[in-house]
Amino acid sequence: MNEPVLESAKLRERREDSAISPASEARAGGAIALSVVVPCYNEADALAELYQRVTKVCRENVGDDYEIVLVDDGSRDGTWGAIASLNAKDGHVVGLRLSRNYGQQLALSAGLAACRGELTLIIDADMQDPPDLLPEMMKLIAEGADVVYGQRVSRGEEPWIRKAGAKLFYALLEYLSDRSIPPNVSDFRLMRRRVLDILNAMPEQHRFVRGMISWIGFDQRPLPFHRGSRASGKTRYSITRLTALAVDAITSFSIRPLRLATAMALVSLPLAVVLVGYILFGLVFHLAVSGWASVMMVVVMFGTVQLLILGIIGEYLGRLYMAAKNRPLYIVSETRRTER
Repeated sequence: MNEPVLESAKLRERREDSAISPASEARAGGAIALSVVVPCYNEADALAELYQRVTKVCRENVGDDYEIVLVDDGSRDGTWGAIASLNAKDGHVVGLRLSRNYGQQLALSAGLAACRGELTLIIDADMQDPPDLLPEMMKLIAEGADVVYGQRVSRGEEPWIRKAGAKLFYALLEYLSDRSIPPNVSDFRLMRRRVLDILNAMPEQHRFVRGMISWIGFDQRPLPFHRGSRASGKTRYSITRLTALAVDAITSFSIRPLRLATAMALVSLPLAVVLVGYILFGLVFHLAVSGWASVMMVVVMFGTVQLLILGIIGEYLGRLYMAAKNRPLYIVSETRRTER
């Protein structure tokens, strides 16, 4: 059945009612054993293989008690048509169509808010994170883990510049964040319902889901694996999007960048003292000023520091401004869910 949904006041009320265990509208139809949440953007060519592999591993591990939540993040190809076709032939497939492209993290949040599983698996549509690891993840859950996250031993066929950027990103994140976030991980993970309920209750506008899950705590265990190649196409994450995600990650979990102002002031103070001493020495002994080069150097140095600090402060103020608007995180324009 088709059901237009506007995720606005109801979603925010659900988050604000309880910080621990909000009542989930999606579970009103009855909880199931496993939900698989897949954000999709222009993935029409990959959905057939994704559906087959995920369906196979779900049936082998939980029988008929599962759902596959596919979220169309404003795709421009035939992704929604492919999702609707899968729903028409298999009631285990749930389709969510967002009103526009909101980005992978918000599309993922929409799918997580809609799923009903006691366990929830997050996976990308490109199949680089293999669903065949589900049995090993479930084994760790059965041993007491609350979250099992895939940790890449190798990054597959990525170019060296992306690998270097990833190392730099995780090094900065580790240094700047108040909460340690495991390196070389994506959103690929299996988690219990109680973790998901807390995650869905968190009201952040700029969301970095893997960091938010790490912040929640409980028993979180890694599962090392070798990343595969994409099922089709190429990555949709440009350098610009990766940079924006890195900024979201750092500013969402730390105020240490703001403290750079104090650090730079402490570094600049001795230089300023030396400069004042140089000027006074020249005045006392009537030494000629050497020229504009040293002046310009000082102006450029201090000007750069000031602009950097203003940019950091502006980034945090901008996020406060966006949060104050209290807008919905996303709008679901159409839902395909077959009650079984």
